[in-house]
Amino acid sequence: MINKKTLSELISEQEALLSLPNTPVDDSNGLFVRYRNPVLTRAHVPLVWRYDFDLRTNPYLMERIGVNSVMNSAAIKYDGKYLLVARVEGYDRKSFFAIAESPNGVDNFRFRKYPINIQQYDDSETNVYDIRLTRHEDGYIYGIFCVECKDPDAAPGDLSSAIAGAGIVRTKDLIEWERLPNLKSRSQQRNVVLHPEFVAGKYALYTRPQDSFINAGNGGGIGWTLIGDMSNAKVLDEKIIDRRYYHTIKEVKNGEGPHPIKTSKGWLHLAHGVRSCAAGLRYVLYLYMTSLDDPTELIASPAGYFMAPYGSERIGDVSNVLFSNGWITDQDGKVFIYYASSDTRMHVALSTVDRLTDYCLNTPPDGLRSSTSVQNITKLINKNYEYLKAQN
Repeated sequence: MINKKTLSELISEQEALLSLPNTPVDDSNGLFVRYRNPVLTRAHVPLVWRYDFDLRTNPYLMERIGVNSVMNSAAIKYDGKYLLVARVEGYDRKSFFAIAESPNGVDNFRFRKYPINIQQYDDSETNVYDIRLTRHEDGYIYGIFCVECKDPDAAPGDLSSAIAGAGIVRTKDLIEWERLPNLKSRSQQRNVVLHPEFVAGKYALYTRPQDSFINAGNGGGIGWTLIGDMSNAKVLDEKIIDRRYYHTIKEVKNGEGPHPIKTSKGWLHLAHGVRSCAAGLRYVLYLYMTSLDDPTELIASPAGYFMAPYGSERIGDVSNVLFSNGWITDQDGKVFIYYASSDTRMHVALSTVDRLTDYCLNTPPDGLRSSTSVQNITKLINKNYEYLKAQN
């Protein structure tokens, strides 16, 4: 017999979830602190989006519109609140964007009354996802997101081949969104991010050129291009600023996360790297820094990952994946890092600008060989023995 719940019971259960305090996890590595509970899940999605409350038309109080997951959220602080612009994926595999707000950035996230209604640019667009937000010095908040279309050149019967592009919107109030033409590029583009400042009087984009919808192919890594007009954005010249390398965390592909944070020592970047393993593709997060004088100049690139799937984070729709496209920096230097695990749920980790910068500038780079890894470890061991000897 199906255990039928009443509407009041459903509302009470969701309110208990939304009000649940979040607490930091004790096992810290000195770099960041994870929080115990996800900040957004499918259960956080408003009941009015999923249920028909009228028992005349829904006598069994069934979910009429199912939500599969909440993931890959942009982030911004606005009017004193911490906002996540989440990718919400339905049972129908279509994604859309919705804003959830929190008073403190770690719990009590609640979705706004309606999801974001973004104008469709043309009839070929099937799906949108993974938006990045940038508050630009021109006065607008821009959102750049992946647009997925069916490949018009796919063979008959091939219903999987797709083309990825970059859609662009802008807003001044996070309520009204103006749809701009999609980014024009010679290659397929995903994970496109707008730099928050003008560079040489132009808009600057971090790109990820790729040969196909899935594979980066000849795309060498995270790119950079200058754009004269965001309402007619074209990739004319593209420079790779963070390259992929064999047998690293980013051998298959890599992509910019949120827009970088400006620090006194350089631009601080959060990105994702993808490698192959026996279980499939493994997504992790990593950090790097570029110069304040020239944002295309790589000045720090710590070896390995900054954050990887841990414990239950490894389990979900697409297992063994961490992905981030949103972080928020407070005036006191705290950094709220929002990340999705296994394409299923959203989490938060807390660090500071000083800690992340120190990590980047003082962690050895990847020597690309086992021998250099051992050399780095040996160097650290000897340094510690010398320190302990001096203390005695």
